[in-house]
Amino acid sequence: MEEKMMFIDPHVHMTSRTTDDYEAMAEAGVVAVIEPSFWLGQARTKVGSFQDYYSSLVGWEPFRARQFGIQHYCTIGLNSKEANNEALAEEVIELLPLYLHKENVVAIGEIGYDDQTPAEDKYFRAQLEMAKELGMVVQVHTPHRDKKSGTIRSMEVCLEHGLDPAMVVIDHNNEETVKEVLDRGFVAAFTIYPKTKMGNERMVEVVKKYGSTDIIVDSSADWGVSDPLAVPKTANLMLKRGIAKEDVVKTCYQNALDIFGKNGKMKESDWLNPKGIDQTELYNENSVLRGQVPKVDSDKIV
Repeated sequence: MEEKMMFIDPHVHMTSRTTDDYEAMAEAGVVAVIEPSFWLGQARTKVGSFQDYYSSLVGWEPFRARQFGIQHYCTIGLNSKEANNEALAEEVIELLPLYLHKENVVAIGEIGYDDQTPAEDKYFRAQLEMAKELGMVVQVHTPHRDKKSGTIRSMEVCLEHGLDPAMVVIDHNNEETVKEVLDRGFVAAFTIYPKTKMGNERMVEVVKKYGSTDIIVDSSADWGVSDPLAVPKTANLMLKRGIAKEDVVKTCYQNALDIFGKNGKMKESDWLNPKGIDQTELYNENSVLRGQVPKVDSDKIV
């Protein structure tokens, strides 16, 4: 029997998803996820809310994911939308170093531009300097409006600050931006949404045209209309459309592992040699269960 493919979703906001999503993702072959810190749909008003949010990304959420057989990593940063509250942004920037060294933090992100305001530019640059100083990978959010010019500007600012393009993932690409990103040596990630941004049929055509080098597929699934199974679904469609399995593995697994694993915190051994699921475990005396019988792997050594 053919070995089941493994997938990494390197951009998915699991804080806004349910345990059913974790179960479905694991069943579909997702072995690891990366959760970028992002805007929650409503602006935060105090630095303490950022602190609690970041703490959940390095604490509760990795625990919750492990309860369903998925390894959870994250990227920490001040998102572009909330960079426009400068008084609050200053406090958040001071907070970031407390989290960037945590064991599951694989990059600074997602950072970049939204409306491309002076404040967004200021705090984007400040975080690029942090990444440069710490030798960290950067995950860049490109703007939804004026996409092409915003993407080019993002890359130019990264280069201006002396970052190695091979250490920068430019996300939310489309057909208009991909060539420019790849030509400049950056890693191009694509968000697969059911209705907007990139669809999986379009993603197939991108891989057919540009190949699989430095291209990453992700779901960016969040609290809106989105699909946490976008990566395995796109992989299956690629195979059906005649794309070589090697290229599917690269775009839906290996490329994400290669770049986000650069700091050594994300390792293939984390899911190839797991400790096993034990849902009797608690996090700060809290459980993911609501009366269900806990699942405990039978081969787990107690």
